[in-house]
Order: sequence, then structure tokens, then C-alpha cells
Amino acid sequence: MGKVFASCLLTLATLLPAVAIESYSGSCSFDEPFQSCGYSQGEHNDLNWEQVNTLLKPTSDPWMPSGSFMMVNTTGRFAGQRSVLYLPQLKENDTHCIDFHYFVSSKSGALPGSMNIYVTVNNGPMGNPVWNISGSATGTWNRAELAISIFWPRFYQVYFEVITSDQHGYLAIDEVKVLGHPCPKTPHFVHVQNVDVNAGQSATFQCTANGKTSAMDRLWLQGANGRVAPLKDIKVQNIRRFVATFNVVNTTKKDAGNYRCMVRTEAGVGVSNYAELIVKEPPVPIAPPQLSSVGATYMWIQLNTNSINGDGPIILKEVEYHTVSGSWYDIQVVDSNIYKIGHLDPDTEYEISVLLTRPGEGGRGSPGPALRTRTKCADPMHGPRKLQVVEIKSRQITIRWEPFGYNVTRCHRYNLTILYKYQVGGQEQVREEVSWDTESSHPQHTITNLTPFTNVSVKLVLMNPEGRKESQELIVQTDEDVPGAVPLESLQSSTFEEKIFLQWREPAQTYGIITLYEITYKAVSSFDPEIDLSKQSGQDIKQGNETHYLFFGLYPGTTYSFTIKASTAKGFGPAITSQFTTRISAPSMPAYELETPLNQTDSTVTVMLKPAQSRGAPVSVYQVIVEEERPRRTKKTTEMLKCYPVPIHYQNSSLLNSQYYFAAEFPPSSLLSSLLFTIGDNKTYNGYWNTPLLPHKSYSIYYQAASRANGETKIDCVRIATKGAATSKPDSEHESQSDHTVKIAGGIAGILLFVIIFLGVVLVMKKRKLAKKRKETLSNTRQEMTVMVNSMDKSYTEQGTNCDEAFSFMDTHNLNGRSVSSPSSFTMKTNTLSTTVPNSYYPDENHTNSETSSLAQPHTYKKRDPVDIPYQTGQLHPAIRVADLLQHITQMKCAEGYGFKEEYETFFEGQSAPWESAKKDENRMKNRYGNIIAYDHSRVRLQSIEDEASSDYINGNYVDGYHRPNHYIATQGPMQETVYDFWRMIWHENTASIVMVTNLVEVGRVKCCKYWPDDTEIYKDIKVTLIETELLAEYVIRTFAVEKQRGVHEIREIRQFHFTGWPDHGVPYHATGLLGFVRQVKSKNPPNSGPLVVHCSAGAGRTGCFIVIDIMLDMAEREGVVDIYNCVRELRSRRVNMVQTEEQYVFIHDAILEACLCGDTAILASQVRSVYYEMNKVDPQTNSSQKKKK
Repeated sequence: MGKVFASCLLTLATLLPAVAIESYSGSCSFDEPFQSCGYSQGEHNDLNWEQVNTLLKPTSDPWMPSGSFMMVNTTGRFAGQRSVLYLPQLKENDTHCIDFHYFVSSKSGALPGSMNIYVTVNNGPMGNPVWNISGSATGTWNRAELAISIFWPRFYQVYFEVITSDQHGYLAIDEVKVLGHPCPKTPHFVHVQNVDVNAGQSATFQCTANGKTSAMDRLWLQGANGRVAPLKDIKVQNIRRFVATFNVVNTTKKDAGNYRCMVRTEAGVGVSNYAELIVKEPPVPIAPPQLSSVGATYMWIQLNTNSINGDGPIILKEVEYHTVSGSWYDIQVVDSNIYKIGHLDPDTEYEISVLLTRPGEGGRGSPGPALRTRTKCADPMHGPRKLQVVEIKSRQITIRWEPFGYNVTRCHRYNLTILYKYQVGGQEQVREEVSWDTESSHPQHTITNLTPFTNVSVKLVLMNPEGRKESQELIVQTDEDVPGAVPLESLQSSTFEEKIFLQWREPAQTYGIITLYEITYKAVSSFDPEIDLSKQSGQDIKQGNETHYLFFGLYPGTTYSFTIKASTAKGFGPAITSQFTTRISAPSMPAYELETPLNQTDSTVTVMLKPAQSRGAPVSVYQVIVEEERPRRTKKTTEMLKCYPVPIHYQNSSLLNSQYYFAAEFPPSSLLSSLLFTIGDNKTYNGYWNTPLLPHKSYSIYYQAASRANGETKIDCVRIATKGAATSKPDSEHESQSDHTVKIAGGIAGILLFVIIFLGVVLVMKKRKLAKKRKETLSNTRQEMTVMVNSMDKSYTEQGTNCDEAFSFMDTHNLNGRSVSSPSSFTMKTNTLSTTVPNSYYPDENHTNSETSSLAQPHTYKKRDPVDIPYQTGQLHPAIRVADLLQHITQMKCAEGYGFKEEYETFFEGQSAPWESAKKDENRMKNRYGNIIAYDHSRVRLQSIEDEASSDYINGNYVDGYHRPNHYIATQGPMQETVYDFWRMIWHENTASIVMVTNLVEVGRVKCCKYWPDDTEIYKDIKVTLIETELLAEYVIRTFAVEKQRGVHEIREIRQFHFTGWPDHGVPYHATGLLGFVRQVKSKNPPNSGPLVVHCSAGAGRTGCFIVIDIMLDMAEREGVVDIYNCVRELRSRRVNMVQTEEQYVFIHDAILEACLCGDTAILASQVRSVYYEMNKVDPQTNSSQKKKK
């Protein structure tokens, strides 16, 4: 037996080189060495397969099979030891079957180990076993077959693997055959195709097999990676073919690889070729999309798909976007790399991703990295609505509006601003506040710190970064409140002796409608200690539209405290207090029923001096005045009209040609009771020489008292006695002595007077070129006037008027300073020294004795430079001396006034200068008459009003006065359309006096519009208040307070002198009333005021008469001549047709003559009785009375 085995081994050894170079079929019966069949052991076997041939080496082990075979003996082996036997690699081109036998035995009957068959392809991984033994160790040979469907160019290799167990036994194989035909009992698979699938999808393998199948067969899909997929479905196509379907679900990249179909039958196993499972990852962008631009409802993005994770190709691009805060999303297909996403919500945050899709189901990749961005805000849809007021107070209001949300704001970042405006002090205040109550169901806001009773314009402004929308405007008026105080600076007063006119403005902060003013007053002090102040108090209520009050029944010289406070419906506001003082009154002189002295001699008169009653201020001084009665018809009446403000010593009276002198002066303490006093006792009283009276002269004795306080001096006087001239011849010795004394005193006074006059002349010569000439003329005129005063013994009506007579009458115009009447009580600001000649004796153009109310503020009036002679006398019409005026007028009136007629006709009639402005269309309606309009060169130009063409025009012209350029404005009577322009002119020109020489209606025709109020009237920005009306016989004096309500607050006092005595036709019957009117205007017009405004109806005829008379009175007094003709001619060069008729021209001459002959004949009502008594008194020398002479 051993020889045979050795022989076999030798034979096998000799054959090995040949086998190595042969290709093996794979079949092997193991009768020869297994290497000869191309079989081989595994390199890493724990134990090797043994080739056994019991024929050559019999065995006694009953569990070992007989024959030649390959075997693994597990006896003495640990469990888990491995042994592998490799078949040669096979390359088959056609269907074939591997058939083999296997044997398993063990003493226990249990399997001594496992036997597995692996089929690898192209030296690939072993994978899972395709076949293994099962059941128990039978101890017999069994047959199995492998239907492997792997064909060239692929090759495969079969492995037999044994893994020992803890059982002892044998596992063997034998008779391995590779048959060239299909396996009879095991199906063969047709070629299985590769499967391409997207990750996450199910891969379906369809395995078609030729052969029969039964329910006992096991089919599965085996992956080279170890994954096993069960059978999904099997379809039998015919008796020899079926199709098995397998699904690899939820594929991932890890599932990719080779898969083969497996079928296990009772006879063996069928193995298909490896089909590749290709798993593609859907594409996903690496980077998020890029934002190109963004709006309120759109975005432009770039997809950024150049770099991706996953597999292509990309067959579809999509954009997915959704709001960050919500669940809404949308996907849109994109056909380019730049895409606009529209229809977005404003101010909303979005996440935007890109989706890419590759072919196949499940080819859409997951969204790429997201772009998170926000759209811009959009304009609010509309402003807040239903704005309403829910509460109104005096200084705050509460408003409410309809709530709104994002659909209105279109932005999450917004604010709501309350915009409101109102007027404070004429200035518009604009404020804004932010409301934080915007999300409540009843949003509201309270605006505070408002001004009471003010219209507040409220708007709500909804704003976001992109725009704003406003609500409708709501105008609300705050409630009333108590007013503020009346402006203290607006409280103005006009003070009189027994009344005070107060005027004020309403409070700057009215805080409502002013309904009432409460005015209280009380006396706090007085210059007169005898006044009982406790009785001087009171209270009154004025309506809200009355801002002035006239207090009557006050004490003179008393300071009153006035308290004013305003009230609205809410009550009175704070009060203001101010003090004003009434003017002092002249002392009230005691009554003297008879002017008969207690005792009288040729040189003395004894009288009883009684104390005067003070009125507002204590009596400061008592004075006794002696006035010589001279035989002048008009003088005595004049002297009754005033007292004696200028003290003149006896020594100066003759030098000054004065009729009176001061005989005595007493302090108040000397006249606490009645005092006997003798005039002419040759004593001195307080510096005044009481010289003896001259027996051959007549005298009037006056007694006057003066009160001085607060810079004022008020005087009242009364005639207490008269002394007639002695009928016997005067004592020559006494008269000589008196004359000697007078001459000595006169010499001294003359020297002093000469020095004063010399200095005055030097100053006047520097001021005016013709001062020396005027001085000489004035001196000559005075001498002539003195002669005439002494020679006029008969009335003007008794003088001859024969045109053939030669007349040589002297001027009767009085120049001694007392020719112009004034009230018996008047104001003197300073005392005049007894040794000084008063200014009134030598009149100057800048000197006037007039009172100015405290309401009249000082203003500067711009004048042209004065000229020396305003009216040049012509060669054909020279000036007329006052002394020759009567003769001149008498001659001119001869032959039915032919001289005046001829002279008047030489005046130029009609237009003599351009008047283009007056002719403009916009100014035509401002002219009452088309032919009496303003020349351009002299017209008054008003301040222009913005946006009003030709608002500088008014029908008025400047006219020069006597040495006072532009002293007058001659204008027409205001029309209804020009009343405001008229008051504008008054204010702008700083006029203090208006002269009106017409009635409102004459002969049924309107001559002038009533341009003044009866109480208070407002003409646009000018407020005019009537303070006082003084009614006289032939004229009315009205006093107004005029206030400009814009700009600087100022109140001016303006007087209107309205002459009512001019008849409807012709001229006044006599000039006395008009002359008194002219003197009244002259005395009351303040010296520093602007032009005197004079008007009638047309502003030419009567206006010219007044102006010419006023100028000629000044000229006669200053120069002793009159030049009426050239004055009229000059006026006509300034305004058309001044002095319109010949009758008016003649009247002017008569008026000037009357003024020169008669002087001022007015008598105070309080002195009528004494004057009448004096006029009836018989002069012993002439045995005639003044009344008889008149």
C-alpha cells in the first residue's frame, strides 16, 4: 500500500510542471494531486485541506468516507479555525454548471463545522457565501450544483471554506466537475444590468432566470458590500423562465457597489453576474445665493450654482424662499443665474435657498445654504384716519385716531408724530411730538403747554424710512382761561384839571374773549393838603370792546392810583397799577361884586385883599397889578381876556410901553385872612415898587393869585378896583418929582435894555440875513402904531371912504405881547425875571405859547431849510404896510371893487404844473373833483403799502408857511374811500392839528365824509378814539387819541378844529369868528409838530383863505407889512386854484384889516359882567363911555 502511495506521489511530482503551464477547466476528481487540477490552499489557513485516497491508504475510522477526495478533519481543532481551498479562475463563454459532492460526518451527528462556498469576480472581494451546508452531519456523500452566470471577459473563482466548530468530524468534497451545459435542477440567471439611482431612492434590480422555480427556492440580492436585499417580486414568464425583482431602499453613497442575484434550490445555488448599483447624490449649492438689490416688494439674486456638492448633470434650478417668522414658503423655477423674486411683503425677513435637480427620481437636491435678508419698507398705505378730539382744556387737548397695523404702516420700524402749530404773539409756533401709543385698540395723545383760546392745527404724520403720510388737518381751539395782565406800557393818559382820560390795550395774552375790564381808582396824594383823599375812590366796569375811560369829577393836582384788570368767561386776570396826576387849577379868586375901592385919593387906592381858594395846589404868591386905562377902543376888551403871567416892574413899564406893572407881591402866609392894602403907598413889596398913582390917569387894579406845582404855574385874576383920572390939574410939583424918578429909573433900565437888545440883534443877524431890516421896520411900525392908538377916537365906520381922499392911517396891530388871547388860566413852565424883556414882545418863528397834553409825545418833523423871504414881493404888487392897509383896501373897493377884480384876474387859473400821478387810473377814484388834484412836485407821498399799486397817493400838497417850509398840507375833504389814507397821512406827517373849514353837507350836497368817530373806530391799523368835544359858537374843537396798532406802540393826541361858521354861499359876513378860530389853532398847535393839515371840500378855496390869513397875520406881526397877492400866487404854485373866488380874495383883505385894527375882541364868559360894567363907565375927561364910543 505504501509503495502504491509513493508511486502516486512520484507520478504527481513529475506532472506538476506540466500542470503549471496548463489552463485548468476547474473540474477535479482528486484521484491525482489536487494541484494538478489547479486547486490551492489558502495562504492564511489555520489548517489545510487534506487530500485523501482511501484506496491507497485505507482507514479504520468508520466516520471517514472512502475514495479519493479533499477533506478537513476537525478533530483536535479549536472552534472557529478556518481552512480555504481555491478553485482555479474560470473564464467561461457560455452557460455551464459546476457540479460537486460533499460529505459531512461526526460522532455526535452535529455538524463539525460549516462549509461555505464563495464566488469572487475578477479578484474582487469574497463577499458573502453563495452556498453553505445546512442540516446535520449525515455521514453520506451529497450532490450539489452551482449555476454561475459569469462570462468572459470576466472571470471568477470559487472558494470552499470550512470553519471548525467544537464538534469532531469530517467535511469533504469530491468529484468537482465543470459541465458545459446548464444545471439541471438550478436556474441560471440572464445577465443582470447595472442600476443608476439617486441617493435616497430605491434601486430596483430585475433578475431574469432560466429554469424552474418553486416555492421552496430562496431568492435574494447579494451585495459585494455585504448588504442583502430580499425578494420584492417574482414573475414567471413561462415554464422555463421567471423574473425576480429586488429593491435596495433608501440608497446612499454607502450602498453603491456590485450586486448579484442569488437563488438557492434543493440542488444548489444560482449566481448571477455582478451588476453595479450607482448611487448619485442630488446636487446642492455650496454657497448661498447672493443679493444683488432689494426693494420693498422684490429682490434680485444671483444663484451661485457654479460650485455644488453632489452629482450632475443639473437639469433644473429652483429658488425656494419663505418668511423667517412664518410657515409660508414658495418655490419658483429659474431659467437663469440672475432672478427677481417679486410680490414680497415690505420690511419682511426672508430666507432664500437654491434647489438643483439631476435626472431621475429623487434627483432634486436639498436646499442649499440660505440667504437671510429683509425687504425694504414701503410708503405707508395712508395717513392716520378718523382724527378726533376727545378732551379740550385751556392749555391741553387730547386727540384720538383709528388704530392701524402693518397693513397700513408697511414697515415694522415707524413712528407716529403729532405735528401741531399755533400763533403766539403774531408768530407761528410749530411743534412736534412722538406718540408711543400706537398699538393699543384706542390710541390717543395729549398735547400740553398750549396757549389758551388759541386755534391749534393738528396733523398726525405716519413716517417710516421710506416715506410719510399725513392725516387730514384738525383745527381745535383750546378753552378759555383767565387773561394776562393789561400791558403796563400801553396804559396812556391825558390828564386835565378835573378829569383823566385813560387808554390801554387789551392783554397780550387774552386767553379768550375779553368781556369786561374792571377799573378801580383812588386818590393817594395831592399838592393841596386841604383835599380829603378818602372821598376820591371808585370802581367801574367797562365792556371788553372799550379800552378807554374818562374819569370825571377828580380833584386838581391830585395823584390817583388806577388798577385795571381784564376778564374772560373764566374770570379776571392779574391787575396792573399805575399812577397819574391831574393838572393843577388856578386858584379860585374871591368874588368882588363892586369894583369900588374902600378909600381913594388922587394917588392911592385902598382895597381889601381876600385869600383865594386853592384848587389842586396851595397858593404860591399873591400879586397886585396896576394897569393904565388908555383911550383905545379895542384895548380894554382885550385886556379882560387874560391875566398877567409876565411880571413887569414899574421901572420897565414905560420903557416897554407896557400898560401894566406889578405893584406888590405877597407870600401866602401874609393873606391867611382879608388884608387892607393901599395901591400907591410908595413902598416896596417883595421887590416891586408900589409907586403912587398919577392923578390925571385912569387905572384898573387887578388882584391875582398863582399856584405852582409839578412844573406848572396856574394863575387867576380879578379886577378889584378902578380909579378914574382927576378932573383938576395935577400937582406939578408931585408930577415933576415922579417924572424925575421915572427918568432916573428909565435911564438905568434903558442902558440894560440896550445891552440886551444889542446882543439879541447880533444873534438874530447871524440867524437871518434880513434881521436888521426887519428890526428897523418893526420899530417904525411900532412908532406908527403908537401914534395911531393915540389918534383913533372914532370907530372904523365913522372914517371916510372917499376914494379921492388921501389917507394916512397907521397900523393898529398890537405887538405888546397881549394881542393874542388865551384863557385866563394858563400854564407857565418857567418864571420870567422882572428885568428881562419877554420873548412875546419880539416874536420869533420858533416861539409859541401853547399847551401840549401828556398824550402828545414829542416827535421830530423833518422840514426843509428855512428861507429868508418865503414870499418875494413883486414890482407890480409890492407888500402893503399895515399902516397903509386901510387906505389900500378902500382904494381897491372903489368903482364897485374894480381894483380887486383886476388884481384877482391876473392870477393864473387852472393847471400850472404836471399832475401825472393824480391822473392815473388807480388814483382817479381818490379825487373828489377832477379839476382840483395834486401837483406832482408838491404832492404828499404816503408810505407805500406792499402789493398795492399807487398806495402812496393822496390828493394833498405841501404849502410853505411864514418862514416855515411845508408848514401846511392843503388837501381835499376825505372821501369814504380815502379815510384810511387820510389818517395814514396824519400819522406819517406827525400832524397834531387838523383844520376843517367846511360842513359835512351843504346845500344838500356831501362836501366831506365824516372821517372821525363818535367814540372809537379802527381804520385798519389806526385806532382813533374821541376824547373830548368842545362846542363853541362858530367852531368845534375835538380831541382824539390816535394809536398805531402795528410796530412800536404809540399814542398821539390830535386836535381837529372844525370851523362851522362859514355860510353855504359866499364868505362869512364878518371875519371876527374866523380870526378867533385862526388864533385858537395857532395857540394850540404844538411847536414841534408836523404840518398843519387844512381841508375844506376841494382843498382850494376856503383852505386857501385860512392859510393866507394865518401867514399874513404872522407877517404883519413880524414885519409890519402884508403881501396877500404874492402869498396867493405862491399858494397857487403849490396847489391848483388856491383861493378860488374873487369874493374870497376880498374877504382875506377885510379879515387882515380887522385883525390889525381891532385885535382880539373875544371875552371870556366869566368876565362878561365886569367888562360890560367897564364899558358903561363914563370917563370924566371925555364925559363918554366905551359903549357909546363903540
